[in-house]
Amino acid sequence: MKTQFLSFLLVLLFVTSAKSQTYQPTQENLKSRQEFRDAKFGIFLHWGLYSMLATGEWTMTNKDLNYKEYAKLAGGFYPSKFDAAQWVSAIKASGAKYICITSRHHEGFSMFHTRYSDYNIVDATPFKRDILKELADECHKQGIRLHFYYSHIDWYREDAPWGRTGHGTGRPDPKGNWKSYYQFMNNQITELLTNYGEIGAIWFDGWWDQDQNPDFDWQLPEQYAMIHRLQPACLIGNNHHQTPFPGEDIQIFERDLPGENTAGLSGQKVTALPLETCETMNGMWGYKITDQDYKLPKTLIHYLVKAAGRDANLLMNIGPQPDGELPATALERLAEVGDWMKIYGETIYGTRGGCIAPHPWGVTTQKGNKLYVHILDLQDKALFLPLEGKRVKQAVSFADRQPLKYQKCEGGVMLYLPAIPTDIDKVIEMVISD
Repeated sequence: MKTQFLSFLLVLLFVTSAKSQTYQPTQENLKSRQEFRDAKFGIFLHWGLYSMLATGEWTMTNKDLNYKEYAKLAGGFYPSKFDAAQWVSAIKASGAKYICITSRHHEGFSMFHTRYSDYNIVDATPFKRDILKELADECHKQGIRLHFYYSHIDWYREDAPWGRTGHGTGRPDPKGNWKSYYQFMNNQITELLTNYGEIGAIWFDGWWDQDQNPDFDWQLPEQYAMIHRLQPACLIGNNHHQTPFPGEDIQIFERDLPGENTAGLSGQKVTALPLETCETMNGMWGYKITDQDYKLPKTLIHYLVKAAGRDANLLMNIGPQPDGELPATALERLAEVGDWMKIYGETIYGTRGGCIAPHPWGVTTQKGNKLYVHILDLQDKALFLPLEGKRVKQAVSFADRQPLKYQKCEGGVMLYLPAIPTDIDKVIEMVISD
């Protein structure tokens, strides 16, 4: 009896210790983090059955649509114009280095061929094609990293526990069956990490659905450990609007730059992890036929630059149409951002937030001893740069390489421009040293 009791205590101690251990990323993971930080720009794709309704990705819960009736949408989902090569080519030309696509959103429909539910794009639709497989193959072919968005909540499955959303979809049991649902999620994540080649990141969403039930255990450590075991270089991010949890490799900010909280979702502390901010190109994440209020190229470029100046990536969203095409205006915006990145990409890719903090006039990015001053809003020909303790060896206009005058002064350097800047982003390249 004593021996059995001692063995029980040892097992308990081992389990407790294992759960309390600090996550130690592998060398492959650390390398992947640096590559992610260097990329700076990605495209988010929110695509699912909701695109057919053309009213956004939350329509199922916003309109209290019955889950069995909603599922009938799959019978008519036939995105005949989907072309993975065209998608990836257009996104690559924009200067984006990775794509993050919804593998399964809150509506519960899987946009890939899964063995664990027939509610998926191959088995439930007349399209019969695994768009994630086609996209993955094309991303690998064209050298674009692929990330998978995966929802932690589900408004369709009966075993998914209810949170604060999805109450009106007609599912019979608010408690669901967590053991069953958790196993289902892990089975699907395993498929995503074994059937689609190298995956750059798993991008979770939905933790916040149980924020009114603080005792709810999502069992994230075990799930995260499984992901890192299957693909050590795969990064984990979770859009939970909290300071990152152990096991996470990137920190996500929704609709806000790190350190800002205008949308009310990003008040968390900014950590030393690689950072990413996600924002919509128009107003919605999923396709909405009445939302043609696309942000101007200048606005999108400024957001990208401001993110880089805060040492963060920008994940810019597009909602594909139900026919499988990217909206024409979105394609125009991709091309316009791409034209700018062809000239100024050097001042974004592989940089870190500069030694000068963001100011109302703009931001700085830095690569070694090169400091890139991004002037976004300046109504003057002179600009004070707080570079106390730094020596400026050279200052040129990045686009035309014309030398600029500068003068050391108290607390920094005064930079003199030939005219008040009118560019979308007037970039100055400075060579500095301590």
